Amino acid sequence: MDKHEDRQIETALLGGGCFWCLEPAFAQLDGVEQVLPGYAGGKLENPSYEEVCAGHTGHIEVVQIRFDPLRIDFEELLAVFFAIHDPTTLDRQGNDVGAQYASVIFYQSQQQRHQAEAMIQKVTQLLSKPVVTQLRPASRFWSAEMVHHEYYERNPQQGYCRVIIEPKLRKFREQFRGRLKKA
Repeated sequence: MDKHEDRQIETALLGGGCFWCLEPAFAQLDGVEQVLPGYAGGKLENPSYEEVCAGHTGHIEVVQIRFDPLRIDFEELLAVFFAIHDPTTLDRQGNDVGAQYASVIFYQSQQQRHQAEAMIQKVTQLLSKPVVTQLRPASRFWSAEMVHHEYYERNPQQGYCRVIIEPKLRKFREQFRGRLKKA
């Protein structure tokens, strides 16, 4: 936890496919202070997008979410996480295939670990399918190159954004409209 303006800010580190899809959803949630795309879980220091996509570094595309737990808690973040990606496909989200697209929760504390375990059990029961989301201890986060930051916001007309991200965001906004930041 970091002390920030007399508030305790916590961190979540989640991977659920392409970070371009995760970042814009989490950034819209009330209580989320910052969302950064990046990489975690691998061997190489400061990996590049190309190195991660080649599949030899062991890194997973993730988002680092800094949030105010008095306004949104970790369990609510997990509910969003499981709603905006398919946790039943191993190393794949749609057309994005490879270990770098794994569904993963890098827990930052034992409390986060226990909450994630409980949520995985709940989602498994709801889906009636095995959830393949990995649960791993905190790992060093490497921020992605700036071209990947706020990718959707800067490129809404790009094909991937229109065809893949926008439908996910519409569904997300409808499902979580009561949790969105006020304009």
